Amino acid sequence: MKKTFIILLLFITTKTFSQDMKTDWANISKYSKENQALKLEPENKNRIVFMGNSITEGWKTYDPDFFSNKNYINRGISGQTSSQMLVRFRADVISLKPKLVIILAGVNDIAQNNGPIELEDILGNIISMAELAKQNNIKVILSSVLPALDFKWRKGLEPAEKIIKLNEMIQNYCKENQIIYTDYFSKMSDDQKGLDRKYTLDGVHPTLAGYKIMEPLVEEAIQETLK
Repeated sequence: MKKTFIILLLFITTKTFSQDMKTDWANISKYSKENQALKLEPENKNRIVFMGNSITEGWKTYDPDFFSNKNYINRGISGQTSSQMLVRFRADVISLKPKLVIILAGVNDIAQNNGPIELEDILGNIISMAELAKQNNIKVILSSVLPALDFKWRKGLEPAEKIIKLNEMIQNYCKENQIIYTDYFSKMSDDQKGLDRKYTLDGVHPTLAGYKIMEPLVEEAIQETLK
């Protein structure tokens, strides 16, 4: 009986592992068709890639005009952590040969979407993306994490102070490495260090009003970086 149980357990474990191996954990396939199409176009030396999570992905949904008739390429994927972004960075950024990448990452790490992670390791993933970009002659802008008091999908993590600390770490790295830092946090936080209700419905994701705060900030950073 015991032997039969062990064999059954090994079968289930092997099957689960096999299924996991077939999973596109970083969702590299999401933009594969769009990326391939861009590679077939004449070379565009002025492409700017927005790399991020649902806040970046939702930007194009809430304000498509911001991305239209420009060289802006949106490569946000909802729910993603900095680890997943790092895995797909070559496919969704480097292979497109942009002039500039704007990285917005960290909130889903703090929400523990892929389990607990230290702030230093989140920063490490962001730094790795920045270094990969630089090695491929791509300029970099790093963004602050937007404020949040709580996550509806994972309550009780008390993220506000962690976000502030991570932003300080990102900003310090930018100062030490002559990288432009886009500070959304200070323009969008309320007196409780959360995302101001004027700019959100769920306390995490911006509405159109929120993106309208972000847009001039990032465009100023783009101009400063490219001048």
